Amino acid sequence: MASQIPDYQALMLPLLRHAAGGEARVPEVAEKIAGELGLSIAERDELLPSGRQRVLHNRIHWSRFYMSKAGLIVFPSRGRFVATDTGRALLDHPPEKLDARFLDSYPTFRAWYQKQAAPDAEGAVPAAEPGLPIVVTQTTPEEQIGAAHHALHAALRAELLERIRDNLPSFFEVLIVDLLVAMGYGGGHKNAAEQLGRSGDGGVNGVISEDRLGLDRIYVQAKRYAEGNTIQRPELQGFVGSLVGLGATKGVFVTTSSFTKGATDYVRNLLQRVILIDGERLTALMIEHGVGTRLQTRIDIQWLDEDFFTED
Repeated sequence: MASQIPDYQALMLPLLRHAAGGEARVPEVAEKIAGELGLSIAERDELLPSGRQRVLHNRIHWSRFYMSKAGLIVFPSRGRFVATDTGRALLDHPPEKLDARFLDSYPTFRAWYQKQAAPDAEGAVPAAEPGLPIVVTQTTPEEQIGAAHHALHAALRAELLERIRDNLPSFFEVLIVDLLVAMGYGGGHKNAAEQLGRSGDGGVNGVISEDRLGLDRIYVQAKRYAEGNTIQRPELQGFVGSLVGLGATKGVFVTTSSFTKGATDYVRNLLQRVILIDGERLTALMIEHGVGTRLQTRIDIQWLDEDFFTED
């Protein structure tokens, strides 16, 4: 079900109305607007892809930011905002749609927007042509970054799986060693996983120490399968049978494909702790721990530090 949270431009008018009632804070106004819109608890708590801010709060933040550039809202003190005389006057005859294009009618907003053009080779900001159309997306900058990040990771995960499947089974087994060690198993020592990939007992490919001292061990099964060739319950039963025969309590079953519902249901109530890692989770872990990938570009997002500007 699609989220019913309005985009930040659609929030401008209701936000301005609340700001006209006196000094306000984002959390308080967000709760009031959520009630007016009939947003569910899940929608009120929905987070950006970064997981660090609520979507509704983020959109309200950008809504008030844009209106402040038009002189409709000011920030009298830390964390508070209020409508200006100009903003209250607008509410006497509100437009049918208050958005960035409407804000373009205010000279202060127009001047600010023109300065957002990319600098030329010498670093100077070129003057925007009079009448340059406002081009503003419905999503906030954080949402755009989050969507782009998700798309890039999805493409990378797909490429990783393709490369793994194109290589030999022995390559896949080494990859699992690298990943488990990168995740901290074996105490960071690759020799703690030397047995992985050797012919094991039954359905076990190998074993890796859970810690540097080898106080406990994890048995591993790795299956490099093509997409659509799913792992079914009988294969997991064979793996668990091997764990029982070895007196083992922990196992990891890794595949480049996926598991059927019957297979995932089977491992839920076992005495042994068996973790299933399918292709999607495998590639996500590879990206998280830098196995088979390398950092190309890093973007640091900085926020205003309110405490810095607040006198004790």
